[in-house]
Amino acid sequence: MTDLVQNPRVPARLVLLSLAALWACYFMVATLRGAFMGFDFAWPIISRRLTICVLSMLVMVAIWPLLQMLDRKSGGVRLMIVLVGALPLALLLSIINDAVFADIEMPQVYGTEEEAAAIKAGKVRISHDEAGNILVDLPKVPLPPPAPPQSDTAPRPPAAPGAPSANAPDRSTITIHAGKGSYARWAAIADNAFGRYFLVLAWVALYFALAKTEEARVAERREGEYRRAAEAAELRSLRYQVNPHFLFNTLNSLSALVMTGRQEDAEAMIQTLSTFYRRTLSGDPTNDLRLADEIELQTLYFAIEAVRFPNRLLTKIDIDADVLNAMVPGMILQPLVENSVKYAVAATQRPVTVSLKARREGGQLVISVSDDGPGAELSKAEGYGIGLANVRDRLRARFGPGATMTFGKRDQGGFETVLRMPLELDRA
Repeated sequence: MTDLVQNPRVPARLVLLSLAALWACYFMVATLRGAFMGFDFAWPIISRRLTICVLSMLVMVAIWPLLQMLDRKSGGVRLMIVLVGALPLALLLSIINDAVFADIEMPQVYGTEEEAAAIKAGKVRISHDEAGNILVDLPKVPLPPPAPPQSDTAPRPPAAPGAPSANAPDRSTITIHAGKGSYARWAAIADNAFGRYFLVLAWVALYFALAKTEEARVAERREGEYRRAAEAAELRSLRYQVNPHFLFNTLNSLSALVMTGRQEDAEAMIQTLSTFYRRTLSGDPTNDLRLADEIELQTLYFAIEAVRFPNRLLTKIDIDADVLNAMVPGMILQPLVENSVKYAVAATQRPVTVSLKARREGGQLVISVSDDGPGAELSKAEGYGIGLANVRDRLRARFGPGATMTFGKRDQGGFETVLRMPLELDRA
């Protein structure tokens, strides 16, 4: 859980993907807009627009560490910093756009559409003089042939519209002063920066949305780990609750054997008890066991109690072969078997059969522990409900609502407890 104590960060892959998606959308929208306005898909324009998208993406990647510093700021502080900080960034992106498109957009900024068309056709030449002024050389318009001389008294025909006058200056060269052109250029940069400003704000909003999503994901994972830790602690506590209870009863039985002079039986019980605890305490109490191993543990317990009740304790085990590898909580059957021995076998003088059965029903494992002893009358005895509550709580902690436990008097006499839990087979 060491990664959970650190501040959650948006992965670099998501940051790069979001920027790539943003500028890819811009590229497509700008290209389609140009096509809608009648511009051809000229490679000089397409290539420059693609260059702008790549450069702008790199610039915005460079500010990503600055955004990370705002992850822990309050919403108001974050909003103020972003609104102000986006202005110089938008201006920088607009300057990049102007620099890349300078040689293509100059006619559109400083001339008419006809002049732009002439420049694209190669009929106009643009240059600069030493003062920094822009010189646009327009093609010379051929003059009409001179009219035959007429007398001074004859009226002159009116000049054709657009025809140069004899005294008109040469219009083949237009000079654009640097001062006026610079103002128009920066006005265009400012106008373009306005659009880039909202583009930057849109991506920053997307970034903070991704940051919130990452925080929620980390919080959910942290909650899951805490919940699993709590469940493991509860399982461990419940499991440890079983061992002392079982050991207390076994030591009482062992004491009775020693006091009655049954040393051999006492020695056999000690050996079996040692084997039982070696197997039950060697593993993690929160781990599951194969049903076959759990049944083997209960067989050892029956062997221990058989020393006390050699003629009264009968056992019957019926486990379907297809559920032998089913996983169950360790010692989940111990309190149920112990209840049957204590409140059925020990409570009567006649033989009592304790039965263990397990089968599969659809996707569930069904295990029953039953006896043909006195039955439900003794189920209210002090201590009987402790074992049932322990089993119920362990099933709930391990499987949640997916496991159930039912118990009660059998129609043919005795008492039965039925456990139902999800069937999980050991794949090892």
